[in-house]
Amino acid sequence: MENRLPHQPPHYALTLACPDRRGIVSAVSRFLTERGCNIEEAAQYGDQESARFFMRIAFSLQEQAIDLADLRSQFADTAREFAMDWKMVDLQVPVRTVIMVSKLGHCLHDLLLRWKTGLLPIDVRGIVSNHRDFYQLAASYDIPFHHVPVTAETKPMAEAELLRIVEREKANLVVLARYMQVLSDDLCRQLQGNAINIHHSFLPGFKGAKPYYQAHARGVKLIGATAHYVTADLDEGPIIEQGVERASHAMSPAALTSLGRDVESVVLARAVKWHAEHRLIVHGSRTVVFN
Repeated sequence: MENRLPHQPPHYALTLACPDRRGIVSAVSRFLTERGCNIEEAAQYGDQESARFFMRIAFSLQEQAIDLADLRSQFADTAREFAMDWKMVDLQVPVRTVIMVSKLGHCLHDLLLRWKTGLLPIDVRGIVSNHRDFYQLAASYDIPFHHVPVTAETKPMAEAELLRIVEREKANLVVLARYMQVLSDDLCRQLQGNAINIHHSFLPGFKGAKPYYQAHARGVKLIGATAHYVTADLDEGPIIEQGVERASHAMSPAALTSLGRDVESVVLARAVKWHAEHRLIVHGSRTVVFN
């Protein structure tokens, strides 16, 4: 049985994308209303360039007159009429998640604390790392820790092990919380739409080691972070969220690094939360975010 969040009454979300035309909102609203659903949140966006329409509706059933499987089955006719790409989910079921990390733990600590205090609707099923640094942290949260070393020679085997962990845990989301290994193109394709990464927003200006030291040397006035979906194009997947903070000439490289890690943690947490609440729709190289 799935772990469930303590929402009462049952809460669901419908997200959809389709060619833009008249009558979509009316048809969806009528469908839900006729089945005793109470619409609690609705957001929509029509993209004029692509003539695509996007929508997210959160709704509840005051009385459990119909279950989710029946709702999905009955909605299929409406979806076909409007050529929708859609999904209907139970918001009470947290998203099963695997977190990956290397030796920098600020994002990992932040995600685990938010999860444990009920701020993230995820179910952390495991932590995967190419180092052993955080096995005690995982144990303190009673989370399985998987040490999967990676070298150039063992990378295919390591990625196969990662996929086995994801499949065994039935994880629907993989979060790269400062995991400092480049995933292969094949693995990126297999995780497409279900893997989120975080990086400093200096890319591509400050690539390589110690980007905050490079930023200090150039006297930057803004630092930031970007959370995005993982694709085979390194750090160029659809952007979910970004954040910035002002920097001062008086800040040392260490101070910039500390500030930057704060931004990274907050931005990644927002991206994970919006994904887990089914507020994101990928639109080509972009995302539609109903936050």
